[in-house]
Amino acid sequence: MRKGLIVLVVVVIAAAIWAGQKWLLKGTPEGFVFGNGRIEATALDIATKNGGRLVELLVDEGDFVTKGQVVAKMDSDTLNAQLRQAEAKERQTRDNLQSAKAQVEQAKSQLNLARVQYLRAKELLKKKLVARSSYDEAESNFQVATAALTSANAQAISAQGAIDEAKAGVETLQTQIDETVLRAPRDGRIQYKLANVGEVLGAGGKVVNMLDLADVTMSIFLPQTVAGRVAIGSDARIVMDAIPDKPIPAKVSFVASEAQFTPKQVETQDEREKLMFRVKVRIAPSLLKEYITQVKTGLPGVAWIKLDKSKAWPDNLKTPFTP
Repeated sequence: MRKGLIVLVVVVIAAAIWAGQKWLLKGTPEGFVFGNGRIEATALDIATKNGGRLVELLVDEGDFVTKGQVVAKMDSDTLNAQLRQAEAKERQTRDNLQSAKAQVEQAKSQLNLARVQYLRAKELLKKKLVARSSYDEAESNFQVATAALTSANAQAISAQGAIDEAKAGVETLQTQIDETVLRAPRDGRIQYKLANVGEVLGAGGKVVNMLDLADVTMSIFLPQTVAGRVAIGSDARIVMDAIPDKPIPAKVSFVASEAQFTPKQVETQDEREKLMFRVKVRIAPSLLKEYITQVKTGLPGVAWIKLDKSKAWPDNLKTPFTP
């Protein structure tokens, strides 16, 4: 029974919107269409990537913020201590690399000497001017020196790898510390505070919610007979109830591909006319940026859309917006 009542209410609402739109469109200038709506903006949550304690909240509800502005800070004492340890480890690995390089140079010098002695002993042995044991000793020293250089090079490579690993650890910690400073991702206005100073938040914990005032739109609903003629990019005007004499330039940015109100069976033309499609018009970002402090979401108004490019805007919609 309750389910049937809900369905009946939805159908009644859909029929009312359709009937209202149909009645209003009768008085609309040819080549234009309009619908009622409210100003909307994209909402964004500013959250901490890593868990921790909120130590500073630098904005309040209603504050305007610019892209990159610091809005909050998380506790970073532990990370700073870890960073100092990582930096000390990196310095130690660099010292180890210098020592390894010195050992490589020493091994090279010893190998050069052993090579000279080995080649000399080899020539003397051919001339039978040196005992076989002396030659064997020179050859053994040459082989030992060669192996020592190989080992020294391996230690140097290992030391370089340790530096790279330590450096990556420092960079990771520095990134985590940077992430404790929460910044506004774009220009906008703080809408809600979602956490208080002193609270411990988990990874992804939301701190504030903001509105992106560079993406402000109004959604209206049009019957399918009209929505089918609306093209993306069509010129539009938004007339706010609060400032009816100052139409705001806009463009159609979205036309729904599916009806919002669809009867169970659409068989007759009369039923098809009841289909309502959502259409969104978007205010130019350049205009929003210029008057960002005056943008207020939730305000009701009317969005007019030009269907025929050859038609001129009516006199009451020609006046450009000025604050």
